[in-house]
Amino acid sequence: MNSAPSTDLLTPRWLLLIHQIPPKPDYFRVKVWRQMQSIGAVLMKNAVYVLPRTDETLEDFQWIRRQILEGGGEATLVEARLLEGLEDSEVENLFRIARSGDYEEIAAEAGKALEALPKDPEGGQAFTGSPSNPLTKLRRKLAEVEALDFFGAPRRAQAEEALAALEATLLNLRPASAPRLAATPVDSLLGRTWVTRKGIHIDRIACAWFIRRFIDPAATLRFVDAGTYRHQEGELRFDMFEGEFTHEGGLCSFEVMSQRTGMADPALQALAELIHDLDLKEDRYGRPETAGLGRMINGICQAHRADEDRVARGSAIFDDLFTAFGGGVVSK
Repeated sequence: MNSAPSTDLLTPRWLLLIHQIPPKPDYFRVKVWRQMQSIGAVLMKNAVYVLPRTDETLEDFQWIRRQILEGGGEATLVEARLLEGLEDSEVENLFRIARSGDYEEIAAEAGKALEALPKDPEGGQAFTGSPSNPLTKLRRKLAEVEALDFFGAPRRAQAEEALAALEATLLNLRPASAPRLAATPVDSLLGRTWVTRKGIHIDRIACAWFIRRFIDPAATLRFVDAGTYRHQEGELRFDMFEGEFTHEGGLCSFEVMSQRTGMADPALQALAELIHDLDLKEDRYGRPETAGLGRMINGICQAHRADEDRVARGSAIFDDLFTAFGGGVVSK
């Protein structure tokens, strides 16, 4: 979400973009309207759009103003405080009304998707694992609307509850990829050498982060050529053939490791969903952060050939994501 609008009485609370668009071509007017919608601006009066003043919204309006000028139109960007006429609370309500409409639309779409779900587990499994999974689109749409909800629209809870109901039904339709794995005592994993294939990517980077964050901060990691590696007593293999912690059923190695070590935290589950979809190239969970995480991990792997460097860079990202998802003390 954008940073909170200023409430300092001496600071302009609002940004106004006053514009005039040439009548032709027709598509240009539609293009500008769509851009205004995409940044959360609302129409205060004819040809005057408003946003709460923040650094982010200022930049958004500046970009749109530039495009209007390049398209042959006119546009003036103004910082404003309301003195007479409309009150601040009335303008705030314009934003709440707009976002409430977006939330109601999401809730309605979730309701329709719920009614359209297959009733049998086999059909449900195929449906939830497909790109047409409605939860994927609706999660992304909800995240986009939440980012533009500057003043807490009252229908947000309605949309969240509708998505939660849809998600719960989808989970019930989906047969478990594998039974809940038996826990491995974490104490038995201390002081061990952890081995995986070199050239690590999303699943192995995440496992390495998990090992040093939740199992053994002083763990030794080895990155080996899978073709020539010979297993040594006392070593633990992850995300490799015949490894102690590797893919099982429909679970990626990170999911297997977090389950078998008995870690229970909603933030870890959220991370597991991201890693699962990226590693297995699925869209099962459809979390809006998936594509961004994938792009960052690809960038790390392109910029750093050394696996330890990839672990260090990736671990910083996973630390921050864990916190962003509300991660706290993990229970074992």
